[in-house]
Amino acid sequence: MAKAVQGDGVELARARYGLLAVVSSNLAIAVVALVGVWRLDGDKSVIVGVLTAAFTAVSSMTTAYLGIKAVSNTAKSLALDESRRRREAEARATVPAQEPGDVS
Repeated sequence: MAKAVQGDGVELARARYGLLAVVSSNLAIAVVALVGVWRLDGDKSVIVGVLTAAFTAVSSMTTAYLGIKAVSNTAKSLALDESRRRREAEARATVPAQEPGDVS
């Protein structure tokens, strides 16, 4: 049970720091885009290009994080389910079957 709690703590830390990395990257992209737009002094076509690139970078980063997180959660769930089934099968195999006439 202690290993499960420790594993959950590791997963929680990974999720927190992964989300922190994505949010900070998105903020950095937004700041760079805003500074770029501010420094361009109204050149509309270049501003559209900068904002489009920034939006693409932010959405790609966020989508990648959420996709990886979803796959990781699914894999963990499947592994835990398989582990539980194995333990149950081993437990059934170690319990001797009783005959209907046996009295213990």
